Amino acid sequence: MKAWRVHSYGPYQDVLRLDDLAALEPPAGGAVVTIEAAALNFPDLLSIAGQYQVKAPLPFTPGIEAAGTVVRAGAGSRHQPGDRVIVTALWGAFADEIAAFDRQLVRWPDGLSAAEAASFVVTYHTGYLALVNRAALRSGETLLVHGGAGGVGVAAIQLGKALGATVIATAGADDKLDVCRAAGADHAINYRTTDFVAAVKQLTAGRGADVIFDPVGGEVFDQSLKCIAWEGRILVIGFASGKIPELKLNRVLLKNISVVGLFWGAYQIHDPAKVVAAHDALCELVADGVIRPVIWKQLPLAELPDALAALESRQSHGKIVVLP
Repeated sequence: MKAWRVHSYGPYQDVLRLDDLAALEPPAGGAVVTIEAAALNFPDLLSIAGQYQVKAPLPFTPGIEAAGTVVRAGAGSRHQPGDRVIVTALWGAFADEIAAFDRQLVRWPDGLSAAEAASFVVTYHTGYLALVNRAALRSGETLLVHGGAGGVGVAAIQLGKALGATVIATAGADDKLDVCRAAGADHAINYRTTDFVAAVKQLTAGRGADVIFDPVGGEVFDQSLKCIAWEGRILVIGFASGKIPELKLNRVLLKNISVVGLFWGAYQIHDPAKVVAAHDALCELVADGVIRPVIWKQLPLAELPDALAALESRQSHGKIVVLP
């Protein structure tokens, strides 16, 4: 099998190497999956550079989500050869095969292509657990989604509409605003040319957004505090801007707001039952035609560096996928 591997942490252009490896053996209570598609995520860039929350032991294969077919099952696994599954792991997806434990495997929703299935879990689980479990978004509320044209942003827009919210999305280019609207956003704001704080206040008659979904951090988080509604909830999803903001708690007190974190991967460790429940609910939404991943580009696995460059450039929207 072929696999991209990192032998020393650093820029992906310098440290990635496509290696020939022996076929994998399934773990007890797990399986080996032949990968049909693997999706890129911003944490891939961080893990290759050695800057992610969890450092992979060198050498390692990056990539945290893929879709494929079980080819070898270990003793005690609930899976058998032929099962079509989605895999989520801390690393290992940018290869022909991946070995994973059963807890890292979920069913492939009917009706999704390989590229869509590979793009499903990280973004939609993040959106669902954030909006439903952490923020308790209610029908009739206003949801502000930052980075609305990215994979996790598109998922949050679609889920916000499914939950009955009015959705305002921000993005940094006019063509990305079209992506937000196509995903279902009621309003879309170019934050590079428009003061999104003033725009959100105008759209909500001065009230502000009840829930703010923020995968960007930095100044975007700071500004969001100025357009959050009374008893609003700000969801801290990530720091794509590269800057981790600091919060003065008097702002939390004055408007009775909540600042709520969501690190989806931790649920696999601390509360896997919530992951299963979220996936079942999301599969129903797929079946109802309410949600569907947006794929921007598909490239051969051999062109992974080019795919990472597209992700890093922030010119993409939706998801980028590589195909073994």
